[in-house]
Amino acid sequence: MFNYILRRILIIIPVLIGVTIISFIIINMAPGSPVDMMVDPSISAADIAARKEALGLNDPLYIQYFNWAKNMLHGDMGYSMTSYRPVSEIIGERMGPTFILMGLSLLVGLIIAIPLGIISATKQNSKLDYISTALSLIGISVPVFFLALSFIYIFSLKLKLLPSGGMVTLGRGGDFIDRLKHLILPVSVLGIFVAGKEVRYVRSSMLEILDQDYLRTARSKGLAEALVINKHALRNALIPIVTVIGIEVASLMGGAVITESVFSWPGIGRLTIESIMSRDYPTLMSLNFIAAVIVLGTNLVTDILYSVIDPRIKYK
Repeated sequence: MFNYILRRILIIIPVLIGVTIISFIIINMAPGSPVDMMVDPSISAADIAARKEALGLNDPLYIQYFNWAKNMLHGDMGYSMTSYRPVSEIIGERMGPTFILMGLSLLVGLIIAIPLGIISATKQNSKLDYISTALSLIGISVPVFFLALSFIYIFSLKLKLLPSGGMVTLGRGGDFIDRLKHLILPVSVLGIFVAGKEVRYVRSSMLEILDQDYLRTARSKGLAEALVINKHALRNALIPIVTVIGIEVASLMGGAVITESVFSWPGIGRLTIESIMSRDYPTLMSLNFIAAVIVLGTNLVTDILYSVIDPRIKYK
């Protein structure tokens, strides 16, 4: 197992390098530059050129990349071109809210999807199966931004039950109840986004298992149906489900960009949009690097979990 993990980590390194190179090229291909967003319209062309020279924007693209990569190897993410604060400090402030939002959304999505998927599989072609499939299709089909705006309109503007955005209410100090109220809408939106896709995978994975001989043997021994389904069938159906959950992390990060923007949630998704709008290259590159590390790390953890779920899987 240790040798396998070491090999996977060694494979991750060139993948990360490739991701950063592609990200750097795409970011610099965008029209405009950071200087265009930070200077006064009345400033002279000479001052603009001096500012670009000071920021290293006049260097060839490969020189800019190598300078960034060298700093990253020393743990230096650079300074934001808009706020002039260390990028690591800015991202550090935003990581916590995003992890809370993504973690709770994934948990809510799985709490909805796993029972619905199991019911849908065990009651195949029944009304419950059709209802579950229809709800899954709705969850997949409705765009995240539309669902978010609909929830704000219904629960914030019309019913006035929940806050429409932010992480805390100004003047309340951000107590637990206040933070919980602010979490409900964005977590519900992302949770539905996750559940809509997961229900189908849970259902199809369970259907492949339910006709297996060992389940008929378990039933013939007199085991309760709930025990047969939840212990024997579900555990063997978990491998494809865990695979999809690993992929879901990348989808959640994409969904968080939209959700955080709509709900003004102070996370890295909203920071990504702000950095794109202001052409903040150092912050954007660091965000892309962190996203790549999270996705690749999640894939590694997913592979390790296979051997935990099924002891027959051995890594050499």
